[in-house]
Amino acid sequence: MATLAPPRTAPAVTWEISDGIATVVLDLKGQAVNVISRAVKDEFLACFAALADDPSVRAVAFLSGKPDNFIAGADIEEFVALSSAAEAERLSADGQDMLDRVARFPKPIAVGIHGSCLGGGFEFALACHYRVATDHPKTQIGLPEVQLGILPGAGGCQRLPRLVGARAALDMILAGKSERAAKAFRLGMVDELVAPPILAEITLGAAKRLAGGWRPKRKRRGGLLGFLRDGNPLGRRLVFWMARKQVLERTGGNYPAPLAALEAVEYGLRHGINEGLRREAQLFGQLAVTDVSRKLVQIFFATNQLKKDPGVANAPPPVRVQRLGIIGSGFMGSGIAGTAVAQAEVDVRMKDADLARVAQGILAARAILDDRLKRRRITKFEYARLVALLSGGDTYAGFGRAELTIEAVFEELGVKQQVLREVEAVLPASGVFASNTSTIPITRIAEAARAPERVIGMHFFSPVAKMPLLEVIPGARTEPQTVSTAVAFGRRMGKTVIVVQDSPGFWVNRILAPYANEVGHLLAEGASIEDIDSMAVRFGFPVGPVTLLDEVGLDVAIKVAGVMQEAYGDHIQPAPGAGVAALVKAGRLGRKSGRGFYIYEGGKKRGVDESVYGLLGVHPNGGPRPAEILQRLVLGMVNEAARALGEGVVHSPRDGDIGAIFGFGFPPFRGGPLRYADDLGAERIVTDLERLAERHGARFAPCEVLREHARAGTKFYA
Repeated sequence: MATLAPPRTAPAVTWEISDGIATVVLDLKGQAVNVISRAVKDEFLACFAALADDPSVRAVAFLSGKPDNFIAGADIEEFVALSSAAEAERLSADGQDMLDRVARFPKPIAVGIHGSCLGGGFEFALACHYRVATDHPKTQIGLPEVQLGILPGAGGCQRLPRLVGARAALDMILAGKSERAAKAFRLGMVDELVAPPILAEITLGAAKRLAGGWRPKRKRRGGLLGFLRDGNPLGRRLVFWMARKQVLERTGGNYPAPLAALEAVEYGLRHGINEGLRREAQLFGQLAVTDVSRKLVQIFFATNQLKKDPGVANAPPPVRVQRLGIIGSGFMGSGIAGTAVAQAEVDVRMKDADLARVAQGILAARAILDDRLKRRRITKFEYARLVALLSGGDTYAGFGRAELTIEAVFEELGVKQQVLREVEAVLPASGVFASNTSTIPITRIAEAARAPERVIGMHFFSPVAKMPLLEVIPGARTEPQTVSTAVAFGRRMGKTVIVVQDSPGFWVNRILAPYANEVGHLLAEGASIEDIDSMAVRFGFPVGPVTLLDEVGLDVAIKVAGVMQEAYGDHIQPAPGAGVAALVKAGRLGRKSGRGFYIYEGGKKRGVDESVYGLLGVHPNGGPRPAEILQRLVLGMVNEAARALGEGVVHSPRDGDIGAIFGFGFPPFRGGPLRYADDLGAERIVTDLERLAERHGARFAPCEVLREHARAGTKFYA
């Protein structure tokens, strides 16, 4: 889905007729992408009515007038204006009616797809009679509606299963996935794959063949196994049973859209397409007005706004990064290098103290490309080209041409300052130096710089290839162009970028600190590791706080906790006693060492290591009630988020919530810690925190920002 188009004077749908073939072009003037709005629907219907009545037209070739976009989906502005389930159901039924007219059009329609073909755009393509797509990486095809808390409501839940089989369709619909054209072709979602320069020619040729009576022969994908799964009622029941089980495991029942989409597909295959469309519209209507959908749409808008936010007022244009230097070839450095090559396609030069470590780093960076090749996200030729962009050495040779250099060395101020002094001697005059630090203030690092205006923080999250957030941290003397350059390059790497204040812990680690620290307090009071983690997962976190500590690394967690306690005192307070330090002393560093709170074998978590309790000097004996466990974990985080926002650590509640959701998995259906606070109400939160503070100490004392909202009856979001 995309945003509402500005007022238009020129028509969006135009056509010309030659040799019996009508070439129809969709091009919304004044907007970057094509979307399907009510106005566009009217033009569609008028166009196809005219072509149906024109005896000279024997077939239609449909194309987009946009350079890198087919149809991005339905107009989300119209969707958010819906005020009732009945209104949403009518919107869905209207879309179904339009596409039913396309599907039953008396003359064949061939559609040429280049760029984004998503949601309603793909539903339109499904209703056409022949689909041609380009093999360009920008051609992405799919039905992402469940990511907005709804389902494909214009026939997608009915037509896609009939085209590619229930199993393949459910795999795409229930996860809100989009696929590159090559995979879409293998699945049977498109009929032909071509190079972009000949798309119009091939689509026109297909329309001419269809006009002459030719019809494509489509065979069921998957052979005998595909038939056993999709071609008989018993196999289909098994497919739906397995799909429902997987959805519940993945979502914990917190997201109603995938289950509703599953019902729409199953109902349609059982009762026929007309009944299926009716049920699809009903379910769309019910989902559209849920709080979950509203929260997910708010996240969609927020991330779109961030894509256009340079991160600093009146920012000059960013420097275009073509060459990237990476200092440190360990886990983080190699992750940054591999992701930069895979996403931004820049020339990357790595540096470490010895060549053996550099070689290991290059291999680790290549593993990101290996994975993409294995998953067929890139071709062998693309793989070879991208691998050639990776190089390294044990000197700073090549760094003199790097527009951006990122250090990912040991988290120690002196080490980082020494690296800065060394590399600054060879960087170009306009070269930017970025530190991938998680705790050390950028201003302190920049004290060693000759040009502190070109020093900035770029805090990536581990593992870099998978974690979507990047915190960009300007120092006290960082200039605006340095900020805009870091932000722009982070986006080219596929990251959601927030600009945060240069303060200990920045944003994510700052608000995570009370959440992680509370683990020690709860264990000391007799709570079990399983109870703590399970309550957080039930709330909607992807993993519990104990598992998170193991994932981060217990040695890293101790270092961060020390920095945070020194900076913030009694409101970010670890539990008394040795705590996690005892585990680190025993060589238990978490997943990376095979043992932490949990035992790990073969890269998988195998269960709680019961000997941990003895090392910590605690005994699980029931501890606090489950409801109190959850309240203490979540409200401590909400309190710190409100306090940090009041200090200006992030620019807005929007940035803070997106940082929490993308940085450590705060449940998206709850909207982020600040939206969650608005839902609960500041007065209730302050009352609950005061009760916790009476029982457990100053770390729960409500911050002044929350108290002020409680007194005034106001919210973080207007």
